[in-house]
Amino acid sequence: MLVGAVFFPLLGASIAGLFGRWIGDRAAQAATILCMVLAAICGLAAFWQVAMGHAPTTIEIVTFLDVGGFEVSWALRYDALSAVMVGMVTLISTLIHIYSVGYMSHDPDRPRFFAYLSLFTFMMLMLVTADNLVQLFFGWEGVGLASYLLIGFWYEKESACAAAMKAFIVNRVGDLFFMLGLALTFWTFGSVEFSAIFGAIEQHKDATFAGLPAYEVICVLLFLGACGKSAQLGLHTWLPDAMEGPTPVSALIHAATMVTAGVFLVARMSPVFEWAPTALALVTVVGASTALFAATIGCVQNDIKRIIAYSTCSQLGYMFFAAGVGAYQGAIFHLFTHAFFKALLFLGAGSVIHAMSDEQDIRRMGGIWRKIPMTYAVMWIGSLALAGVPFFAGYYSKDFVLEAAFAAHSAVGFYAFAAGLLAAFLTAFYSWRLIILTFHGVPRADHHTMEHVHESPMSMLAPLMVLAVGAITVGAVFKDEFIGHHWEQFWNGAIVNAPHNHIMHAVHEVPSWVPLAPTVVGLAGIALAYILYMLAPSIPGKLASSFGGLYRFLLNKWYFDELYDAIFVRPARALARVLWQKVDAGMIDGVPNGAAGLAADVAQGAVRIQTGRVANYAFVMIAGLAIFVTVLVFGAAR
Repeated sequence: MLVGAVFFPLLGASIAGLFGRWIGDRAAQAATILCMVLAAICGLAAFWQVAMGHAPTTIEIVTFLDVGGFEVSWALRYDALSAVMVGMVTLISTLIHIYSVGYMSHDPDRPRFFAYLSLFTFMMLMLVTADNLVQLFFGWEGVGLASYLLIGFWYEKESACAAAMKAFIVNRVGDLFFMLGLALTFWTFGSVEFSAIFGAIEQHKDATFAGLPAYEVICVLLFLGACGKSAQLGLHTWLPDAMEGPTPVSALIHAATMVTAGVFLVARMSPVFEWAPTALALVTVVGASTALFAATIGCVQNDIKRIIAYSTCSQLGYMFFAAGVGAYQGAIFHLFTHAFFKALLFLGAGSVIHAMSDEQDIRRMGGIWRKIPMTYAVMWIGSLALAGVPFFAGYYSKDFVLEAAFAAHSAVGFYAFAAGLLAAFLTAFYSWRLIILTFHGVPRADHHTMEHVHESPMSMLAPLMVLAVGAITVGAVFKDEFIGHHWEQFWNGAIVNAPHNHIMHAVHEVPSWVPLAPTVVGLAGIALAYILYMLAPSIPGKLASSFGGLYRFLLNKWYFDELYDAIFVRPARALARVLWQKVDAGMIDGVPNGAAGLAADVAQGAVRIQTGRVANYAFVMIAGLAIFVTVLVFGAAR
């Protein structure tokens, strides 16, 4: 069962990828879905047995690496943290597979798509069940590769290929820091096995590297690696462009898998992070800044999927600053609830796009809620959960994160609380801006598109309904286990809070206004969106004109892409051009090409001498004889 949860997706990917052409499209997608259903059953059973039943275990599979004296096993580490991730990933991925049957029904390359989807799931499961950093890094790179394949799935589309390359390259920047952190961890502890590392925390607390505390350097490097995978401020630029892939890909990458890997890494390495206060402060500041930064951009975007993508970026910021103040349990709880309502929003957006004949610009929608009532209803549920409205899933997890930031009673904690509170207001605002412009008002699409607006097939609606139930219930159902009265028993040492970290107890002692604040600002954001886009729809245009500079600044995503283009892309192109034209063509190719050209010129001259006329040859012979005699005579005279 525990092994099946991980390897059934690999089996499905192998069948569809290797034999899809022979068994046909329907058989290939049926095989992957069957394997994913089995994986979900195993994953949920593992969650019940390991997390709810408090029965952690480790399953040895095979020796992963054996080089010299360095041996690493491939083992499945099942504790409460990995069991939560396995259960969530297998369930969400299964629903996305089923949804894809309807969404991709007209695509000619379905076997390849389902193979990539299942491969992505397998790699994420490898990552979260890793028993050591090397195995985790293998899964880490695997989801990077699979995301490249999925984002660029429509490879005939130039923008999709560019987005896939961008995601791959930006993630490689973060991965460099991860590798350095992995190497320093081995240098410090003499092992990459989690059990060995966590068992030697006290022993190496005073270790230094280059005059700096080794734990601080390790944690900063690992966090920078996490910033790439989880799209934190600075390494976030790949995330919105990833929307070029099919919508199910967006849901899988942004809801439960790739982007949550960084949060999982910080939680997994919590025993080390607990002794790196500077690194935790950095995590808090970057997370809080990302939450606010992404929320500001989401307020002005017009692509329905990009709005939700920036929402993901913002929510990841919440998870990181929760971990930064030491509430790792709250970070994972928000990760868990977020998986349901964010997958619901992405797949709901896919249903809208399907209904609108592939239109994604919310300015060309409107007035369609009566035509697609089921999609409209689930988008409301997802948005209510995202905005943290009582008593949806996001209400429990987001409120806890903000309360933990306040309870930290530190400068970075108060900064995170303020930034998170403002981000909560903006989140509610852009969520209802999306709903109003998409579903309400006067239809802004052309007549032909409006005539063909229709509800999605049941293969797409059924997963949406399951996710909607999760977006409503999982917060209330699992609150006590994840962050409530039973959190210590539930986590059972999978997440570590050091003796000096009292955040999980301090959260319950915050002033009474703190738990109310997120709800108040959320409702205020909804009200503002209603006023601006329902009651007075002319105001947003006037505000955009009056504050044109700010509007363009946000619309252009704080000009990060332009900045990176000026700092990195253009200099790299200029250097490449110099190396190509001067060094490669001028020097490397110049020497052999010059010698070859000289030989060709000499040969061409020799060809001109060979005229084929006897008189010319006789003249040359006589001239040569005259020169020879002249030289001979002058030589004798001397």
